[in-house]
Amino acid sequence: MTAILAAPLTAAGVLAGCGSNDAAAAGTLTVYSAQHESLIRTMLEDFTEETGIALEFRDANDAELANQIVQEGEASPADVFLTENSPAIDVLDDEGLLAPLDQATLDQVGEQYRPSSGNWTGFAARSTVLVHNPAQLPEAELPASILDLADPEWEGRIGIAAGGADFQAIVSAVLALRGEEATRAWLEGLERNAAVYQSNTAVMVAADEGEIDAGIMYHYYWYRDQAEKALKGDDARLHYFGNQDPGAFLSVSGAGVLASSDQPEEAQRLVAYLTSPAAQQRLAESSALEYAVGTGVASADVLPPLADLQAPPVDPGALDQRRVTELMQEVGLL
Repeated sequence: MTAILAAPLTAAGVLAGCGSNDAAAAGTLTVYSAQHESLIRTMLEDFTEETGIALEFRDANDAELANQIVQEGEASPADVFLTENSPAIDVLDDEGLLAPLDQATLDQVGEQYRPSSGNWTGFAARSTVLVHNPAQLPEAELPASILDLADPEWEGRIGIAAGGADFQAIVSAVLALRGEEATRAWLEGLERNAAVYQSNTAVMVAADEGEIDAGIMYHYYWYRDQAEKALKGDDARLHYFGNQDPGAFLSVSGAGVLASSDQPEEAQRLVAYLTSPAAQQRLAESSALEYAVGTGVASADVLPPLADLQAPPVDPGALDQRRVTELMQEVGLL
C-alpha cells in the first residue's frame, strides 16, 4: 500500500483551558482525524480542560490517514484515529492495529453503530439519500431502490462523486448486503449511466439545476445548505429509500485507539469522551447536522429521526474498502 503524507500536526487551541503544567503532566495525545475539523473541535471542546490531556491533530482524509498508519505500523505516533466513514478504520482493525475499547465506552453507543469486534466505535452517522429536483423527477417516478439506478432507463440521468470516501462507503454497504456479483453489476450500470462529479455538493447543485435528474449523496449536505441559506440546492429535495434498501445505508464515523499508543489510558478516555452524552449533545446542537449515535441522545430536530430511516442492518466492521476500490477500478469508475 502506498503511503500518502498527511497534513502537518496542528495544536488544537480550542481545547485549551487547563494550566500548561497540568497538560504536561497528563501528556499530549496525537489524533489522526479525517472527520470535519469544526465538528471534532466542537465535540471535544472541554476535553482538555476537564482531563488535563492536551491534543494535537493531524487532519487529512480517510484513505490518506489509514494508509499512513498502516505504513507507520507500530512506530505510528498516532494515539487515536477518527474517520469520516468507517471503511478506513476497518482497514486498521483488519491489520490488527487497534486496541479493544473499554466496554463502558462501547455501551455508550447503540450496537448498530459499532462493529462486532469491539475495537472501535461510531460517534456520528449520516444517511444515504437521493437528491432530486421534483420539477424534473417527480415523486411518482423515483426509483424504489438505489440498485435500480443501474437500469438502462437511468442512462445520463444520475450523478455520483465516485472518487469520494462517502460514495465508496455506500458501495461497501451494497457489497456487504448484496454480494460481489450484484455489486459489480450495479457499478457497471452506474459507469454507463452516471456523470461523475468531484464532490457531493457538486452532485446536489447539478440535481438542483436540472443538469441531472438525481444524485447519490449523504443527507447533511442538503440540510446544511438549507440551514446556512446558501441555497445551492433551493429547488432540490431528498428521497429516503427506507425499506432496509442498500440506499438507506447509514454510514458511521469511527473512533479507535491505536494498539501502539504509549498512552493507552488517555487515548481510551478520549474515545469515551467523544461518545459521552455531553459530546453527543454538542454534535446534535452543532451546525454539522449529522446524526448523534450516543444512547439516549436525540439528533437535531430538523432531521428525520434515526428510527424512521429504516436503514439496512450492516455490521460497520464488515465493510471491505479494499475490495470496493478494486471493483470500482475494474469497472472504470476509479
